[in-house]
Amino acid sequence: MARSKVKITVLKRVTPEYIFDGNVPTAPNGEKYTVCTAFKEGDEYMVEKNMRCPEGFCNYAWKDIFSDVRVLALGGDHEPWVEKPKMISCCTDGIRPVSFTLLRIDN
Repeated sequence: MARSKVKITVLKRVTPEYIFDGNVPTAPNGEKYTVCTAFKEGDEYMVEKNMRCPEGFCNYAWKDIFSDVRVLALGGDHEPWVEKPKMISCCTDGIRPVSFTLLRIDN
């Protein structure tokens, strides 16, 4: 089966202040939760045809978005509201989620 590369772009990091309406809880280490520090908006990563996690990409986020990456890499589309060949996917961290744009690179 033919595979394509997939470009991942960080679309948006959501702040804990937004999630908790400004009343951010304290983490177990005693500090307030902050926005995800693994990414910045606009960061780009390339998933090669082997569909392995790109170097430097958060393993937790990868677990969350891998099924969408796989669909695109194998030629599928399942979001009728998004321009093809894109998908929007996200890390499911409930305190500081991150949204990504996934783009199939056909070559």
